[in-house]
Amino acid sequence: MTSIGDPLVGRVLDGRYEILSRLARGGMATVYRAQDRRLARPVAVKVMHDGLGDDAEFARRFDREARAAAMLTNPHIVSVFDQGRDNGRPYIVMEYVDGSTLRHVISRERTLDPIRALDLLEPVVHALASAHEAGIVHRDIKPENVLISDRGQIKVADFGLARAITSQTATATAGLLMGTVSYLPPELVTTGYTDSRGDVYSTGVVLFEMLTGKKPHTGDVPIQVAYSHVHNDIPAPSTQLDDEAARRAIPPYLDALVLVCTRRRPSERPADARQLLRLMRQVRRALDQGVVDDPALTQEMWSSVGAALPLPVHSPESPTEPIRPDPPHTQDTRSPVPRPVLPLRDLPRMSTPRTPRSALSPVTGPILSPVDHGERYSRVVARRRRRRSVVILVALVLLALGTYGGWRLWQAVQIVTAPVITGMNQQDAESTLTANHLTGDFHDEYSETVSKGLVIRTLPTAGTSLDKGSTVAAWVSLGPERHPMPQVIGLTRAAAEQAITNASLTVGTVTTAYSETVPSGQVISASQKQGTELRRDTAIDLVVSKGRQPITIPSVVGKPIADATAALQKLGFTVSVSSAHSSTVPEGQVISQNPDSGTGYRNDTISLVNSLGPVMVTVPDVRLKSESHARSILTKAGFSVIVQYNTPSWLRLNIVAQEVPSGGQRPQGSTITIYVS
Repeated sequence: MTSIGDPLVGRVLDGRYEILSRLARGGMATVYRAQDRRLARPVAVKVMHDGLGDDAEFARRFDREARAAAMLTNPHIVSVFDQGRDNGRPYIVMEYVDGSTLRHVISRERTLDPIRALDLLEPVVHALASAHEAGIVHRDIKPENVLISDRGQIKVADFGLARAITSQTATATAGLLMGTVSYLPPELVTTGYTDSRGDVYSTGVVLFEMLTGKKPHTGDVPIQVAYSHVHNDIPAPSTQLDDEAARRAIPPYLDALVLVCTRRRPSERPADARQLLRLMRQVRRALDQGVVDDPALTQEMWSSVGAALPLPVHSPESPTEPIRPDPPHTQDTRSPVPRPVLPLRDLPRMSTPRTPRSALSPVTGPILSPVDHGERYSRVVARRRRRRSVVILVALVLLALGTYGGWRLWQAVQIVTAPVITGMNQQDAESTLTANHLTGDFHDEYSETVSKGLVIRTLPTAGTSLDKGSTVAAWVSLGPERHPMPQVIGLTRAAAEQAITNASLTVGTVTTAYSETVPSGQVISASQKQGTELRRDTAIDLVVSKGRQPITIPSVVGKPIADATAALQKLGFTVSVSSAHSSTVPEGQVISQNPDSGTGYRNDTISLVNSLGPVMVTVPDVRLKSESHARSILTKAGFSVIVQYNTPSWLRLNIVAQEVPSGGQRPQGSTITIYVS
């Protein structure tokens, strides 16, 4: 970001307000963006220019501005927080509104739809109504003083020209006209006085410009514009549009609203913003209902100010009469301010005394006695003296007017209009500003719509009247703002989120999933690939690992070995099979498994023992052997032995006569029955 130096930028006023950057510069003060260190909030600080603080009248006016604005509490008025002095320079601290102005809207959209125009203007009139009820006149209503925040809030700024209605309202500093000339009410030009109806006039001019895309009065120098305000009526907005559809969009009652607000005589306007607000809301309701024409409503616009429908507008060639202030006996009683006295040029013309016609001879002129000759001489001398006094007075008045006119012309020469530099590159913009006796304060800013290197916007906007040598802040496009997607896969969730934030992106939805390869708590995947160029604040979705997925181990004991193996492998386990004889488990079935319960993880090994069935043993022949010997042989062979006696004990020889079964193979552990005789 580039910036032309300002000695106050970087300073801290009264140890509290840190000046960050310059926002705008006017003829009386400069406005800065600052940080309130005590309350940790952004503010706007208006600092009087060097030298003006030494002028008691300017300082008093500056102090009055702060006190007057601080009295006002309205959501559509920029709040005043504090007031003070720094090294002798008075300053006030105001609410900082981050956004643009109504001038930006008019410059961008040219002509506004009537409903949109009233929607934007109603908060302004609401703010003025609160001010008028508190006895405050703004005196500088213009699009540049209507701020529109990024959240759509509309606020009126710069009550720097406000006056308490009940206090003296003559312009200060040698009659200097304050306010932007395109919106000045005629009476402020002719008398230096205005009241709440002056704000109504300026509001009507703003509404005219919103509907037509142009100002009602123009000229090469400001004094020509001021002259036009005094001598020419503002036309109906619908007559200034070339497009037929646009003309039809402005109904007669909306034309009438603009015309009654911009009447040259203050007494023919709404008395204050509260009355104007009521009229605006009636017009808005009619527009909402799609009313194309409503003669009764049109008549009400005029009757609300005690006027009849006007005669047809004069053609441009028709002569017009300059506006005269309302005489005291016709003062509108609705105004809270007494009408000012007439200016010098409106006083009755002075004339020299004339000799009564009765004292003149029809032929020779005055008939005088000798005594009358002396009286006549005295009268002639007195008359000549009076004439000489009048001539001197007129000469002095003309000299004063010439001096004032020359001073006003010099003032006009010192005023320039901010040129259009949007869409230019910085070099051309600097050249254009220099050619118009202005300097540029250039800043860099991303833009999705303006090509890189071209001016996006300016502050003040094009068309604003400025002192020669003033600074125009301009923002140059860096092109679309893009940020590369950082590497986040494999990072912990906290580290990945920090990397996304550091890249001017935002963290989107975070989900979790099992992973056999990524440890728990680390990022598995992201919704954007590493290195992809993304818009600021693009949401990045993350998938974070929950670690390996646990698997419940089922029991397969007693199941056929093939089925058991398939079931475990389907779950993701690795199966190891061994075999063993079993006298209880049929051949081909699972005798045992390890582990046989609990949970495991994919690819863990489960060992199975497959049954080979029982061990087969040859039955030994124990016939004709003694009972004890036969028992021993069969037991050693793995059989169980049952003895059956065939003869009584007193006749018994204890010799095995028979065994069942005999011969062949039997499962180990089978029972062999021997018969002893």
